[in-house]
Amino acid sequence: MADERQAELYQTQKSLTEWLEDIHHKDVESLRKEDNDKRERLKALKEITGLPFDAPVKFEATDLRGKTPQLVDYMTKHADELCALRLIPKDHKLPKLRLRGETVAGVYKWFQEQGINAEDYRAEYIPHSDAYKWSTIFVINKHGIHGEVIRGPHYQLTQGFFDEGKPITFYFDFKDWHLSEDDEEAKKHVMAVTDYLNVKDKTKREQIDKALDGKFSKNYLMGYFETVFSEEFGLWFVDYSQGLGKMYEDMIIRTEESKGALVSGQTGSPGKAKGIVQIVEPDNLDIDFAEGNILVCSVTTPTFVPLMQKAAAIVTDQGGILSHAAIVARELKKPCVVATGNATKILKNGQIVSVDGDNGTVIAI
Repeated sequence: MADERQAELYQTQKSLTEWLEDIHHKDVESLRKEDNDKRERLKALKEITGLPFDAPVKFEATDLRGKTPQLVDYMTKHADELCALRLIPKDHKLPKLRLRGETVAGVYKWFQEQGINAEDYRAEYIPHSDAYKWSTIFVINKHGIHGEVIRGPHYQLTQGFFDEGKPITFYFDFKDWHLSEDDEEAKKHVMAVTDYLNVKDKTKREQIDKALDGKFSKNYLMGYFETVFSEEFGLWFVDYSQGLGKMYEDMIIRTEESKGALVSGQTGSPGKAKGIVQIVEPDNLDIDFAEGNILVCSVTTPTFVPLMQKAAAIVTDQGGILSHAAIVARELKKPCVVATGNATKILKNGQIVSVDGDNGTVIAI
């Protein structure tokens, strides 16, 4: 990685609800509860439609603390397998704790170090692959399907920085597919993923409505979704959020490159703003950042939130249209242009610019 902060973020991967807590979002409690229960919703979808998801092996945290025979049997059989361990609070006001990419034996040692009250938590062991081939993140609303696909693990999309290459943005208006790059393999994958959410059977749509209060547009289940694909496990849906879907119910994205702008990228958050460019390096966050300046950086991580709150607009080299940082910028009502590739190199400190979040452009004034 380019710097130690990003390397650390790969390990911590701060959740979206933790980002939203930092800005005191009004819906953070309901979104946290929804996040804690997301695999129950995915399980219900699987039972109705056959949708594949990363089904967990469930225990009470007291089982882990007491090393019950069932827990010991599971650990013995799967000790060397990679997993994620989620400690999910029974009281949604408590923090969710998780560790991904360690062995079943390794995460148990981590559990012992957490010092939690085991009666307050349940535990989920979730299979993990270290070789994801595809990841997607997208929203389905009344306008269509809007999102990104990338080769490799999905934290690239949620966290907004990439191992190699960049995401391909896609949009389906319920008639035609539009991708930001001519990539037939990516298009084929996205079509296969989203087809699971095209529920043509009226009876199944009614079952989803009754079980989950799920709503549809052109027979597609509306909401926010994340998926991963590996040769080892195949396709998994790893998130389904109605709350985030409602936050993006009017989202429409473009997949065409802007022409003639000083810097162009993708819309992380709509809106327009003018201001003075201030470039911030990830190892210099204590900088005196002036209220109303344009925050320009390689990528916004959770430590950038105080600067995001001060900024008139945000422009990043990396980032994604549905990354956690983009969602936070949208909730702050700050115009945000992401995935420019070169904003920190093209823009200059002190330069006055106009940021057009609607069209993903930055123009010099």
